[in-house]
Amino acid sequence: MFNFFNKLKGIEIISPMTGEAIDLSQVPDPVFSEKMVGDGIAIIPTENRVVAPCDGKIVQIFPTNHAIGIETTTGLDLLIHIGIDTVDLKGEGFKRLVEEGDTVKMGDPILEIDIKRIQELGKPLTSPVVITNADEVEFKSRATGKVEAGKSIAMNIKKTK
Repeated sequence: MFNFFNKLKGIEIISPMTGEAIDLSQVPDPVFSEKMVGDGIAIIPTENRVVAPCDGKIVQIFPTNHAIGIETTTGLDLLIHIGIDTVDLKGEGFKRLVEEGDTVKMGDPILEIDIKRIQELGKPLTSPVVITNADEVEFKSRATGKVEAGKSIAMNIKKTK
């Protein structure tokens, strides 16, 4: 019964971070701004906590902890990529709170980031949050402006396939 209503209303993905939501086209990396990886939004975080934006399973955590892949319970593949070129930091400024294979609920803490340290190391904090199988969804709305981790709706989408 609940899945039926979910399909009618669409799929909500909460903001994984507190900060400023911007259009993906403003990300200073063409891989994201040109939607080569997927579609979504970007957030410039102002707090160190990253939470699960949906219910799902952690399917990938990069060894450097700068990016996490989640498969949602509705079959979407979500990528949270903290900062730009942060892979170069080799994990400095990142602390994982989950492991690959873990099941998460919307709002569960999944990562801690040291915003100050990442900035000191000269990396932009702009963080894409994208659906990598975006060809399977229709975006009904996307947040811009201030968002709050675990509370603000970042994207409202409808599965088309």
